[in-house]
Amino acid sequence: MAARQQDPVRTDALAVDIRDLDITFATDGGDVAAVRDVSLQVHPGEVLAIVGESGSGKTVTARSILGLLPETATTRGAVILDGTDVVGLSSDRLRAVRGTKAAMIFQEPSTALNPVFTVGWQLMEGLRAHGVHSKKQARARAIEMLGRVGIPDPARRVDDYPHQFSGGQKQRIVIAMALALEPSVILADEPTTALDVTVQAEILDLLRDLRDETGTAIILITHNMGVVADLADRVAVMLDGEVVETATARELFAAPQHEYTKRLLDAVPRLRIADRPLPASASGAPVVEARGLVIEYPGRLGSGTFRAVHEIDFAIRPGEVLGLVGESGSGKTTIGRAIAGLTPVAGGSLRVLGTEMRGVKERTFRAQRRELGFVFQDPATSFNPLLTIAECVAEPLIVHGVARNASDARPQVDDLLEAVQLPAAFGDRFPHELSGGQRQRASLARALALDPRLLIADEPTSALDVSVQARVLELFGELQERFGFAALFITHDLAVVDLLAHRVVVLHRGRIAEEGRTAEVLGSPTDDYTRRLIASLPVPDPVEQAARRAARG
Repeated sequence: MAARQQDPVRTDALAVDIRDLDITFATDGGDVAAVRDVSLQVHPGEVLAIVGESGSGKTVTARSILGLLPETATTRGAVILDGTDVVGLSSDRLRAVRGTKAAMIFQEPSTALNPVFTVGWQLMEGLRAHGVHSKKQARARAIEMLGRVGIPDPARRVDDYPHQFSGGQKQRIVIAMALALEPSVILADEPTTALDVTVQAEILDLLRDLRDETGTAIILITHNMGVVADLADRVAVMLDGEVVETATARELFAAPQHEYTKRLLDAVPRLRIADRPLPASASGAPVVEARGLVIEYPGRLGSGTFRAVHEIDFAIRPGEVLGLVGESGSGKTTIGRAIAGLTPVAGGSLRVLGTEMRGVKERTFRAQRRELGFVFQDPATSFNPLLTIAECVAEPLIVHGVARNASDARPQVDDLLEAVQLPAAFGDRFPHELSGGQRQRASLARALALDPRLLIADEPTSALDVSVQARVLELFGELQERFGFAALFITHDLAVVDLLAHRVVVLHRGRIAEEGRTAEVLGSPTDDYTRRLIASLPVPDPVEQAARRAARG
């Protein structure tokens, strides 16, 4: 149970009152207790963050407030929303509650918005479904809400489709939809996970401003402790379906009581501005060298080409980790794909492992390809679900003729799994039988199978829980030092770059804004864009975050 006692509950002023909540899911393997004896209270105008890793029960707890649980769920206890106990409500009564008493902001706005309808139509649909607005009134309200969440020229853009908006703007639209019927509670499920740090800062400011203006309570579901420090008033920490600690945000960060809370906070990557000395091998000829590199994508339906990368120069030397950072659309993943031979080079020069990539033919690059490893952002989609982990890791060995089949490769596969701290027996499991962190370790094993000279890691930890991320990053650093491969580490997280990279290149709209030794670029940035990235990165300290917000004005 919680290590601290909450303030006395003001039952006359509660937006949400969860009492003794138990949620069990029926599965083929028996009943699974997802939430056990959870009691939480949220006051109007308060932001309660529920934090914990995957499987902790935080999202299930939040979804119970709107009755958004599958039919296999059995719920006991009380979930009182604005005076109404939603446990056991009929579907019709739940529909009346959703949107008016509570609304949800989902993690991925692209999946929450229907691509075939305009954003105005989707806003209006929610308003008219509750029968309180005429068509004309609903359109006026939709325009008003788009303007309220900061969409420019809302009277014109109300008729645009989701694909015509950026990721940050789509998240603003989802927030507008949640607020349209003025609910007393907003449930925000990882609302900034897929966003760049500067856009994340804007969304957090927007949620804070809306809370202050409307008095709406916010229940924030997240594993990002920097976001918690920036926005939350109180924090509830969940582990294995139970609340193990509750406290004000300032108390929790200053003096965590539960061991699990301490581990969560210790695992958060922080900017420490540590200077990593270059390895002795870095004095050799570059593994990758770009000179005036241009990468373009052909236009559609007669439109001109789109230039994603504009005449940039950089190099990666043997044994060096180069951090490539920037926001969505900066060109960082495009550069990684060009180095891997997956995207053509339009201009300038790009030499990879001694081969010029401009105009290269696959048969020419095939010999070098075995010296290149790739770690993807989401290993669940990069593994064949029909193959065991051992068969997935063995694929590069078989493709390049090092082994005849998976059985022949098994001794080497077992060694690789041990190197990434997975038991060899895990090779007999299928990808879905491993956790996210275990799958990413297996992905590292596959990338290292052919002892590459260069490894490309594209956002390899962004989808992982904070403590799992910390273990994978620590493992990545150990493997890089042990095997001595050069690495291009693509990320938008400056704290991760600070932890791993010898040097960093900051990209902005396809151009290099700044580059140099990691400690120099992050410690004394000279470019305004780099400074803005650093200032937007939330830190796990509510006091410091408040000071940073004040400094931003």
